[in-house]
Amino acid sequence: MLAMDFRGPYRVRARQKAEPEIEHPNDAIVRVTRSCICGSDLHLYHGLVPDTRVGTTFGHEFIGVVEEIGSSVQNLKVGDHVLVPFNIFCGSCYFCQRELYSNCHNTNPEATAVGGIYGYSHTAGGYDGGQAEYVRVPMADVGPTVIPPDLDEDDAVLLTDALPTGYQAAEMGDIEEGDTVVIFGAGPIGIFAAKSAWMFGAGRVIVVDHLEYRLEFVRNYAQCEVLNFKEVRDMAIHIKKMTDGLGADVCIDCVGCEAVGNVAQSITGRYLKLQAGAATVLHWCINCVRKGGRVSIVGVYGPTFNAIPIGNAINKGLTLRMNQASVKRHLPRLIEHIQAGRISPKDIITHRVPLEEVADAYHIFSSKLDNCIKTVLIPPAASRFQIEV
Repeated sequence: MLAMDFRGPYRVRARQKAEPEIEHPNDAIVRVTRSCICGSDLHLYHGLVPDTRVGTTFGHEFIGVVEEIGSSVQNLKVGDHVLVPFNIFCGSCYFCQRELYSNCHNTNPEATAVGGIYGYSHTAGGYDGGQAEYVRVPMADVGPTVIPPDLDEDDAVLLTDALPTGYQAAEMGDIEEGDTVVIFGAGPIGIFAAKSAWMFGAGRVIVVDHLEYRLEFVRNYAQCEVLNFKEVRDMAIHIKKMTDGLGADVCIDCVGCEAVGNVAQSITGRYLKLQAGAATVLHWCINCVRKGGRVSIVGVYGPTFNAIPIGNAINKGLTLRMNQASVKRHLPRLIEHIQAGRISPKDIITHRVPLEEVADAYHIFSSKLDNCIKTVLIPPAASRFQIEV
């Protein structure tokens, strides 16, 4: 099969690999019809995630058709068109029983914090991802969700990570009616967090970024205010001036370890790797939110040390909430929102690229070329199937 293949930082290619096989009775083999490149994949691509091994296939956002099932799989059948959450989870451990699917205790032998994730290095379990023609899906009875017949494929693939993560970012902010919400990052997650903030009752939504084309996109898509941080001398002072001197009620970090905007943080976190990524946005969130406010973090950081102003958070009486999104928990509500026309996830897709051109796709997405917001990869198997149909 054709699959994306990681050869080292900034080096990916499409090449032939062996097709996955059933390894456990509860596995399924899925023929991929859509996969995405996520901003989190860029952390791998740039060499910032530990134990990302040469030969790994990335891709934790994918949908497809069930081609084969293990002997114990009862909830799927061959031919089902499914969306597969990026979390790999057992459904029965202490954490899964509490719908903390991203913290499953049984699917990642490499860590005690995060559960398994498709295509996200051996620190997330070492599973190959869906930027390929076929993928092995473990725990197939609990992870995949059959796509409703009236749901567009492009909407469905964004339900595997991007939309649920943006939605959970807003949810973790405990937004109250009329709140001012400041979202850092106008990528897909920030865009969906802004849209979701209105659903939770926000009275004002401000999105911060430095790329004008992304700010223009989120302004139109989420009907929010925007702020270019390159035009701001001191972020905390600026946000307080915008909010009657108090600060925002809620600040949301949708950027993570590759944030720009602070030279010292970039040098220590992105280049010298003395901390687990640049903590620029964590500083902004803690310092821009009002006393007694809430900070929600979905931006990805490494599992080691970060230099953050925890003393400020304590003295301001802040509530900090953070996690990888538990996708499965949000799917019923989000599918309902899509079907009711309240949100159209597929509208953020700007690029559809054949899997054969995955190297170019990563370059475009990483370098923010051609006004790229979200890239979908189309495997050859999916193209052939569509032609036959």
